[in-house]
Amino acid sequence: MEETKSDPQPLPEGGATTQNGGILCGFPQIGRPNLRVTSEYDSDSSVFLHKVSCKLLNNLGKLKVSFQNNSKGEVSEPQVSFHSRLFSLQYDVEENDALLKASFDVAPRLHFRAVHEVKARQGEVAVVADLAGPAYKLELSSLVPSVGMPKATFKFPLGEVSFEEKEEEEEEEQKRALSVNGILKTNVLNGVCTAKYNEENLNLRYAFKDEQMTFIPSISLPSNAVSCAFKRRFGPADKLSYLYYFDSNNWSAVYKHTVGKDYKLKAGYDSEVRLGWASLWVGDEDGQAKTAPMKMKVQFMLQVPQDDIKSSALMFRVKKRWDI
Repeated sequence: MEETKSDPQPLPEGGATTQNGGILCGFPQIGRPNLRVTSEYDSDSSVFLHKVSCKLLNNLGKLKVSFQNNSKGEVSEPQVSFHSRLFSLQYDVEENDALLKASFDVAPRLHFRAVHEVKARQGEVAVVADLAGPAYKLELSSLVPSVGMPKATFKFPLGEVSFEEKEEEEEEEQKRALSVNGILKTNVLNGVCTAKYNEENLNLRYAFKDEQMTFIPSISLPSNAVSCAFKRRFGPADKLSYLYYFDSNNWSAVYKHTVGKDYKLKAGYDSEVRLGWASLWVGDEDGQAKTAPMKMKVQFMLQVPQDDIKSSALMFRVKKRWDI
């Protein structure tokens, strides 16, 4: 009786066969990671900024190299960094210094993070605990080496408050005192009222916003510095912003006109420096280069000093990205 031959079975991905038909265990092939190259030039400083980055280990981490060079080709400020979800490292080649950061969950409601500067031999550690859900958190942080009691910050839906020991000089003697800082937000009359207290200074700010208008008055105590911001939208493409400081009578105004997503024209004036300016953006001003036409963002800016019109200057910035 003749022996029938069975059909060959498909090999597993990345596998290989031996001479007698056996299957060798295969290893996944690791191809070259995709490189992202970004170059930026600012005519004001006449310096090129270059960044080369790629994702490693199946997108578990990101490696980035950055440096600057001038018109003479001289390289400066080279830096190498690695970022992942749990750990990041930033190395300054010229200074031979590194900044280390770590962040991970110790328990379902307990988070730990740490920062360390190698050359300065100092850093910070912090523990964040969720109390009654993610909206209520208690954070304890301390400098390393420690110089006193840890800083305690309590966060809740309406704001946060922190307690920290600080040194105070009194009659040629140093003593530690408790410092309280905080921020509180609440809805008032169809707007948001914000009170921010920091180092014995209180800033009160009210923000009202609808589809066409934004009105933001604010006052700082005890300096009694009062300012008022006003924004008016005349349509989907036109917007006017105005800011006035009552204590110094300084003011500034900016007019914006957009054409689609890729073009924005801005013009403004600042009375404090007596300077008028106009700029044209090609590509989303706040977006990334990859979303701009040809993956390139360009800004042209004309500055006209009121006191010396002859010293007007035309500047430009270009940012280009390549995916290799």
